[in-house]
Amino acid sequence: MSNINWELKNCCDRDQKVFIATIGIFTVVILALWRTVLLTPFKLITVFLHETSHALACKLTCGDVEGMEVHANEGGVTKTRGGIYWIILPAGYLGSSFWGMIFILASTNSLTTRIAAGLFILALFIVLFIAHNWTLRSLCIGFILFLAVIWVCQELTKFKILRYVILFIGVMNSLFSVYDIYDDLISRRVNSSDAEKFAEICPCPCGGVGWGVIWGFISFIFLCASIYLGLVILS
Repeated sequence: MSNINWELKNCCDRDQKVFIATIGIFTVVILALWRTVLLTPFKLITVFLHETSHALACKLTCGDVEGMEVHANEGGVTKTRGGIYWIILPAGYLGSSFWGMIFILASTNSLTTRIAAGLFILALFIVLFIAHNWTLRSLCIGFILFLAVIWVCQELTKFKILRYVILFIGVMNSLFSVYDIYDDLISRRVNSSDAEKFAEICPCPCGGVGWGVIWGFISFIFLCASIYLGLVILS
């Protein structure tokens, strides 16, 4: 542990500069193209990870997952029975941020990039069997093929782009979770949002908006932590 450069002394070398610059470029690109169809597949995969987080929270609290759906309008639903509801509800937003951090950190190393891509493909394959609509099934199949092609190019050519795809998915998840909280709870106030439902069982003086702000702050901390830890890993 003593060899870990927690203080980031002598930051930043070439790899660290590339890491920061790439995250910055991806952030600008994502925000610039936010309302275009070009980002739709990546938005839907973020919704997929949001719903997957609900499902995992349900299973980890001894509940049953009856099905998952991701809709073309960037909405989604996970049908659960049992489990601990007050853990399942925030798992969607916070889970997206957590997965974003995992993908960002995984992109710092070629081995962890491959592991993240492999586990992601496995998760997409498993969800095929509990998907309740063709949007989600098509999304799973499409991203399995997309990642497989990128992986083959990674191994057989000089184009080592798999880590950048994983990093892009990570940044997309981190940004989308914060934006989704703002969009659902502040800009247009969706009464059926997870935070509004959470406020019904765990009252907050500001209602669902209060919980949304708290979750948004936690999501922002996840993003900052992923950048810091990424720099530590690369140091």
